[in-house]
Amino acid sequence: MLGNTDRLVLNPEHSSLLVIDVQRALFSRPTPIYKAVNLLQNINSLIELWQQSGGLAVYIQHSNNKMLIKNSTDWKFHPDLRMKDSDIVIHKVHGNAFEETNLKEILDSRGIDSIVITGLVTEGCVRATCIGGNILGYRVILVEDGHSSYRKDARKTIEKWNLELSKGHVELISADEIDLA
Repeated sequence: MLGNTDRLVLNPEHSSLLVIDVQRALFSRPTPIYKAVNLLQNINSLIELWQQSGGLAVYIQHSNNKMLIKNSTDWKFHPDLRMKDSDIVIHKVHGNAFEETNLKEILDSRGIDSIVITGLVTEGCVRATCIGGNILGYRVILVEDGHSSYRKDARKTIEKWNLELSKGHVELISADEIDLA
């Protein structure tokens, strides 16, 4: 719900933070992740918020036969992510983090009805997971400054998908406007 201060206040018992594919290989592409430092700061501030509240943070880790080969160094999460050993990791091979994973079962078993989405890449797995979560009936909140891409036109791509997804698939909000209570 939005309060008088235009902040989104979520119940940590019924919301989960999804951190999608923040993996080493995506930060070493020829075209760098757009605003990578800010992206990691925003994601880490949300991770800390969820960890302090006792809420559920879920890390999604993609694998493929190209640059994200399972168990390789490039497949590992970015070393600056402030993960805890107790955080949940979901492995996926499709863009949509719900497809052929147990993500829905984990969220449903904990009474989660709202998901807050961050990560990489905007036009790929972030987009697919937003749409997938919406189809499954979750309240989907996309952190407008919490996802990015390594495309040369990344700024325009992010703006395009923020706009497109906010037309019925997601609620759009910046990282510093989210609270848990």
